[in-house]
Amino acid sequence: MQSEHTTAKRGTCCPPSENDGLTVNRAFEKGRQPANTRIGNKRIHLVRTRGGNTKYRALRLDSGNFSWGSEGVARKVRVISVSFHPSNNELVRTNTLTKSAVVQVDAAPFRQWYEAHYGQSLGRRRQAKTEKEGEDAKKSKSVEKKQAARTAAVGKIDSALEKQFEAGRLYAVIASRPGQSGRCDGYVLEGEELAFYQRAIRK
Repeated sequence: MQSEHTTAKRGTCCPPSENDGLTVNRAFEKGRQPANTRIGNKRIHLVRTRGGNTKYRALRLDSGNFSWGSEGVARKVRVISVSFHPSNNELVRTNTLTKSAVVQVDAAPFRQWYEAHYGQSLGRRRQAKTEKEGEDAKKSKSVEKKQAARTAAVGKIDSALEKQFEAGRLYAVIASRPGQSGRCDGYVLEGEELAFYQRAIRK
């Protein structure tokens, strides 16, 4: 229709109404309430969007898939708390999960993988030394040789990361959008990026 392309009184090129020539509210112009995803038992709502598509609005999440980049491994881990957010400290106080939030995740799944892959303990200094070496599962010489070769190729783990394994919590960044995809996925912080966020958290 020709009336759809006329100019409104305020000078914008929006479709006028039939009555007064002002703009008409369109469905694609509306906004929705923020998800404000918190830590808790998983609760996701489906939102019908334009074109019949669907968004997954996560209201509560307690876990997600996080990758350990230097080792090339990903595990589903429990999200413990929000430690830092680059945009607003209020999101830290309320434990709101959004993209780019720095969270603490459970280190146990990564520790179990590391010990099975390399055959060496990781971050167990603070635990009571009641376990005896003889209680470890028996390994064949070929497995021991393979694990030794892996350890020699990779070298020692970063000291800052090892301290986090001792505490049982790792710093990670959320890379997904929980309010859009319904998922809380991200990656474990390492190296210079970890040092940067540790300085920001201490401030």
